[in-house]
Amino acid sequence: MPETSLLIHPEELDMTWLDQLTRLNVRALGLHPVGGRLANETLAAMLARFETREYRALLDEAARRGIEVTCEMHALRYLLPEATLKAHPDWQRVDASGHRTCDWNFCPSCAEALDAISESAARLYVRLPNHPRRAALWLDDSPDAFCHCDRCAALSPSDQQMIVLNALLRGIRTVRPDAQLAYLAYFETLPAPTRRDLRDGLYLQFAPYKRDLTRPIDDPASEANRRETAHLSALLDFFGREEATALDYWFDNSLLSDYKKPPKRLIPHPDVVRADMAFYSGLGFERIQSFACYLGADYRALYGLPDLDAFRIAE
Repeated sequence: MPETSLLIHPEELDMTWLDQLTRLNVRALGLHPVGGRLANETLAAMLARFETREYRALLDEAARRGIEVTCEMHALRYLLPEATLKAHPDWQRVDASGHRTCDWNFCPSCAEALDAISESAARLYVRLPNHPRRAALWLDDSPDAFCHCDRCAALSPSDQQMIVLNALLRGIRTVRPDAQLAYLAYFETLPAPTRRDLRDGLYLQFAPYKRDLTRPIDDPASEANRRETAHLSALLDFFGREEATALDYWFDNSLLSDYKKPPKRLIPHPDVVRADMAFYSGLGFERIQSFACYLGADYRALYGLPDLDAFRIAE
């Protein structure tokens, strides 16, 4: 059976969460700062938490229990801040209307920008606990966020992401030579890339954001799920099954609460979770993850512990 992992917001981690992971026999935890336009601030806040004695104690307790902690985050707004892009207009992406803009991502055809982000990634990576072998430094959290300049026009969003990931990987491998980075298949990057020359050191992380969570992911009657899985076979052929990760949304109460607090009560669909896990396992995924955000102390104060039993793997 594949390894399982849950992703939560860093500020939600506490002993109750560690107890939940232990009970569920989940041996990996992803810390996922909030994405969007404030992703740079939430990532910086996570790094500040790592410097506190209280948070280090939680990370040490996770390690004592055999729970691997990773960091999985939209990192570009932190690695290449808006002020830096404003100072270098030629680094900015060109949007679909033909204008330079520093709203999301940057121009991956700009060698200077790639060098800058490589160096920035190395500085970030040294601040992550234990310098994890697998890292997820995702591009900005928005659809239609890629570059349309003359040099990038022939590059699909998937191949643009491959170029950026290779620059990030070059940086973090100055710290840990065997490090690997996730290729996030999400929004416009669901179609498989074509740049096989850039594949080394990358693994697939399939995240069907627009799926129907009330029906199994392979339900042929679900148009949304057919659309999200249409490129899955090609993605697995391109990246292979080694380290392949399915990142789903079964317990993502931030999504189900429309990203607003106070959180709504989580209504899980255990039959869907079990069917999806069997589907991913049958395809050869080595890791199955779910977001589980907005299920921290504030959620428990309103509703008690969330029902995550469908994710439990028997020992």
